[in-house]
Amino acid sequence: MSHTIVAISTPAAPAGLGVVRLSGADAIPIAERVFRPMDSARALHALPGYTAAYGRVADASGNIDDCVALVFRAPHSYTGEDVVELSCHGGLFLLQQVLRACLDAGAKPAAPGEFTRRAFVNGKLDLTQAESVMDLIAANGRLAARTALAAREGNTARRLHEVKERLLAVAAQFSAYIDYPDEDIPELRPTALADTIAGARETMESLLSTFEAGRVLREGIDAAIVGSPNVGKSTLMNRLAGCERSIVTDVAGTTRDIVEETVRLGDVLLRLSDTAGIRATDDRVETVGVEKARRRLQDAALVLAVFDGTRPLDDNDREIARQAAASACIAIINKADQPQRIDRSWVEQQFHYVVPLSAKDGRGTDALTAAVAKLTGVEALHAAEPVLATERQRLCAQECLAYLQEAAAALDSGLTLDAVSVSLHAAIDAILSLTGERTTEAIVEQVFSRFCVGK
Repeated sequence: MSHTIVAISTPAAPAGLGVVRLSGADAIPIAERVFRPMDSARALHALPGYTAAYGRVADASGNIDDCVALVFRAPHSYTGEDVVELSCHGGLFLLQQVLRACLDAGAKPAAPGEFTRRAFVNGKLDLTQAESVMDLIAANGRLAARTALAAREGNTARRLHEVKERLLAVAAQFSAYIDYPDEDIPELRPTALADTIAGARETMESLLSTFEAGRVLREGIDAAIVGSPNVGKSTLMNRLAGCERSIVTDVAGTTRDIVEETVRLGDVLLRLSDTAGIRATDDRVETVGVEKARRRLQDAALVLAVFDGTRPLDDNDREIARQAAASACIAIINKADQPQRIDRSWVEQQFHYVVPLSAKDGRGTDALTAAVAKLTGVEALHAAEPVLATERQRLCAQECLAYLQEAAAALDSGLTLDAVSVSLHAAIDAILSLTGERTTEAIVEQVFSRFCVGK
């Protein structure tokens, strides 16, 4: 990583401002070849870190644009290297011209994620913090952004470091006791060892318990609205979408295909599907829609089963309830703004979550939002608490937990400390893989390959 890299670090779209970022040992000399300060006394090489200068950026043919150059000195920069950020107007042509000028001046094009990768290699971030950068960029809600920021600031890393240090202390005492039997080294008491293993297991189990909810928070969840004809599915879809997304009439069978929309309920993003009313029908076209609805009911990660609260349940409703109850499901008793005739107690016996709601006027939407958060586990997430962010992290945490369980079993069964020590060292290795302190080049490549150029 001896060469100096450059990339446009702002989105590829016209904007008021755009940033071209340089990082490397020659970032300042290269920037000086393209940047002309308005005040000659403010040459970039003379500026301390965290200092800006106003001027113009130019190439061999002349001035390109007005520019503010911001200097960061190693090691106090994002990458840990000398960094210069050139802020210009955000026109795509202008930024490309500035980028080309920097390349002509000696910089090399940055690879995807190379700035963050250099931060990782230079010890500015561990691998969990590096992975959180993309989650922070992609955050689609307040809680998602706050949990990603907490990970970026090292909350997950600190929790893992605490576990690692406790296990290393035990492992070191093991090694000293075994390798130097003649020295006056106190033997580790089994109760203290069991407590240490139990504490580490509790931490890893806690981290693993947040993974699925964290994934829902980051990625959203596939959800399907199902029910009999005319129970208000399309009205609910329109209510949640905030627009007339589905056709609404009092004619049964209006919806004959899947209507899809991405909507937000609180902190949860729903990839929502409005399906055809499920019933037996002789209409060939409607039959195709009903079959699609049944498949979507089976495949969806979250089902919103809608029932008409103004009429008694019929056999069709009961069959839909039977099928939906096998999924992660919320029962919605619709038309709560009208007199109720439904057997609510029966519905409550079939479903853990039951929400009375009026899709027409929005009454009960807050209760539905709360039920979705609770069912998906998002309700239990707290912005400052560590959350595993990737499948790679989950697998490492699972491996660590498995070795800790193995160590506890070995201790309980009376095996020698050597056997317990082997399992503890394997658990420590899993944590080191998780944080990136001990990992392969292939894993590092995989992590940073999903980053955009310029980050």
